[in-house]
Amino acid sequence: MPQDQPSTAPYRQPAPRGWRRLPFVAVFGPGLLVMLADTDVGSIVTAGQSGMQWGYRLLPLQLLLIPVLYIVQELTVRLGIFTRRGHGELIRSIFGPVWALVSAAGLVVATAGALLTEFSGVAGVGDLFGVSRGITLPLAATALLAIGLTGSYRRAERAAIVIGLFELAFFGVAWAARPGMAAVMAQSLDLPLGNPGFRYLVAANIGAVVLPWMVFYQQSAVADKGLGPEHYMAARLDTAVGAVIAQLVMAAVLIAAAATMAPGEASASLGSVGALSKALTPFLGEQTGRMVFGLGALGAALVAAIVSSLGLAWGLGELAGYRRVLEDHPLRARWFSAVYAVCVTAGALAVGIAPDLVSLNVGVQVMNALLLPMVLGLLIRLAMVALPPERRLRGWYLWLVLAVSGITALLGVAGALTSGG
Repeated sequence: MPQDQPSTAPYRQPAPRGWRRLPFVAVFGPGLLVMLADTDVGSIVTAGQSGMQWGYRLLPLQLLLIPVLYIVQELTVRLGIFTRRGHGELIRSIFGPVWALVSAAGLVVATAGALLTEFSGVAGVGDLFGVSRGITLPLAATALLAIGLTGSYRRAERAAIVIGLFELAFFGVAWAARPGMAAVMAQSLDLPLGNPGFRYLVAANIGAVVLPWMVFYQQSAVADKGLGPEHYMAARLDTAVGAVIAQLVMAAVLIAAAATMAPGEASASLGSVGALSKALTPFLGEQTGRMVFGLGALGAALVAAIVSSLGLAWGLGELAGYRRVLEDHPLRARWFSAVYAVCVTAGALAVGIAPDLVSLNVGVQVMNALLLPMVLGLLIRLAMVALPPERRLRGWYLWLVLAVSGITALLGVAGALTSGG
């Protein structure tokens, strides 16, 4: 049987049966999973550093980014359902090979940065418990390969969601911090936009929200599950719930960090996951705090590594003109399996042989902010031309999407370029 044949028709998976045919049951997964992956180790470090350096001043931004995150990912859901094609496949078919190559380059850069931060997080959690990275990294890589190459998207999705739910531990950290509401309100209204360091973290927080591999992953996952128009409303709900949870996790980390340290006390950069743990969890006690933080950080790292790796493998295959779905056995889709395995293994090896890379986390988010114009531009244009006429962006909602996306991209790029960070 030919391997990885070029794609010529939309995805068509067997329809779910029985109780799985209920709309929300059928669609549940991609939206929540991609949002859990959005709050990865780099995002957590960025939120923690924001709270340590600027108190609650960046808390309003976390909440304002909820509709931004929803708008972007809802467009991916819409494209996946009504075209039944992945993001990379649409870019190639609508815009041609040049834009496919440009998009592939951005996806590779963003995924490489993500994997470095995720495996750095795994190594850092291991350090908290005295386990060397020579043990934690191979174990993490083996687990990720087992999850991604099982031949079942649904098993991979469920395993990733269970792992990602450990991030909810950060709500306990924020609750234990017991922030003062007077300080929260006062600092939330005091925005030092003239400070380059503040603008740099604004860019980093924006870059932590909209990631290229998230767009590729969710659209391909929706198409891979074979969702149809009858699932659209439920899929939007799945995405909305995920967007709220993602940004509340970020807000929880920021609140805990701000409540722990007076603004300005933190160094210019957090040196390790261990340093962040010590800063965030003194009020929980050493053992409890280390366990709670460790579970949250490990869940964030692993679920983001799964989603970013699958997003890269899916995206590159589609951009190159080949389709693969997780329901296929790995030996029937060797190209996809090889890309997934290589990026997971390379990420683990890079962190294993290099110095501590956690300090790169904020920088990776700023890099993502610089990619926003391309990511959002392609996504919005696809929503204007690739969808059936009745589902295309138009009217007041088109102008709303353009305004929100334009302001977000402008703030991210301006913050990155003018901060001197």
